[in-house]
Amino acid sequence: QVQLVESGGGLVQAGGSLRLSCAASGRSLFSINAMGWYRQAPGKQRDLVAAITRGDSTNYADSVKGRFTISRDIAKNTVYLQMNSLKPEDTAVYYCNAYVAAGEMNFWGKGTLVTVSS
Repeated sequence: QVQLVESGGGLVQAGGSLRLSCAASGRSLFSINAMGWYRQAPGKQRDLVAAITRGDSTNYADSVKGRFTISRDIAKNTVYLQMNSLKPEDTAVYYCNAYVAAGEMNFWGKGTLVTVSS
């Protein structure tokens, strides 16, 4: 089992920045194949924003490339999402995800709300 707790959401003006954190417990990041940030806006599906693998490979949704950066701190067992140049369309609940290939298990946090005002 992996428990995930997100933090760092809030209200920010367009053009501003936020950093989201996802603290993992129950497993070391070394044993988690991939960590990701997803987001879900009202009335829309949950979509991948950014992901980082155990080997430190990263990938991003086209809409956030050049603005968002995913990173991880092994010592703190925490994954971050640095969000710059925020736009109103980035408004959503952001969820942290952990994928463990053994057993194809997915774990989710409860989410943190990001609101970007214009």
